[in-house]
Amino acid sequence: MMKWKKVMFVCFSCLLLILTACSNNENSNEESAVNIKEIVGIEPGSGTMTIAQETIDAYDLDVSLTPSSEPAMLTELETAIKNEEPIVVTLWQPHWMFTKYDLKFLEDPKKTLGEEENIHTMVRLGLDKENPTAYKLLNNFYWEVDDMNEVMSKFAEDDNVEPRDAAAEWIEDHPEKVAAWTDGLEKVDGEEIELAYVNWDTELSSTNVVALVLEDLGFDVTLTPLDMGIAFESVASGEIDGMLIAWLPVGAASYKEQYDDQIDDLGPSLEGAQQGFVVPSYMDIDSVEDLPKK
Repeated sequence: MMKWKKVMFVCFSCLLLILTACSNNENSNEESAVNIKEIVGIEPGSGTMTIAQETIDAYDLDVSLTPSSEPAMLTELETAIKNEEPIVVTLWQPHWMFTKYDLKFLEDPKKTLGEEENIHTMVRLGLDKENPTAYKLLNNFYWEVDDMNEVMSKFAEDDNVEPRDAAAEWIEDHPEKVAAWTDGLEKVDGEEIELAYVNWDTELSSTNVVALVLEDLGFDVTLTPLDMGIAFESVASGEIDGMLIAWLPVGAASYKEQYDDQIDDLGPSLEGAQQGFVVPSYMDIDSVEDLPKK
């Protein structure tokens, strides 16, 4: 009889532990959402911030959208991860943070955050006739999300590695892709070309790769950092030859609409990009609907 009592006691104890663990998971899930008071964003006025606010309104969320910058937002994200604290940020893929940390996009049943984004290459009108080699190279340039993440991770995680050096290493490791872009192109002798970029890791990666390939073709390349709106304006006016920075159909939608007939859109240089609300995977929430509501 005593043996059976001991067995029953052990079984009851195990059952109690299991129920407690389940309860803790539920509480953790609830606590993660309740503790979220803000969504940490990037620069105000960007397409990303516009759709983020639209999403907060559409889901009637009881959180604020905090403008920031990409570097400041990433610092907050890394600090939260080190302390295993809840955090929600606006982030996008490709991004080196997805290589370094276990992150996830929150599901968006209402699709207010958009679906897939593509990064387009755009050039000034007339470049095809005035500089056909550069035009064809920019038109041929295409790579994958993993390619961009490979370049980004090299310089974003090591302050001693410059974007240009990371791009050069990627080019050395992927000669077949570069050969496809340059197939049949004639080299030039010191012709000048200027590309605009925004100071995001994604654009630093693609722009430096293309710049090095252009230099190998004989071009004298100038890279000019500009805000997104100024970059569009500069390409439209012919002051800048091209750029590889336009996230569409959402991220750069307002600039695309404004300058559409003044710019030559060469189409996507990368497809399958995504932006949305991102959380560390240790947070037990999976959807925007799990965030606190008013």
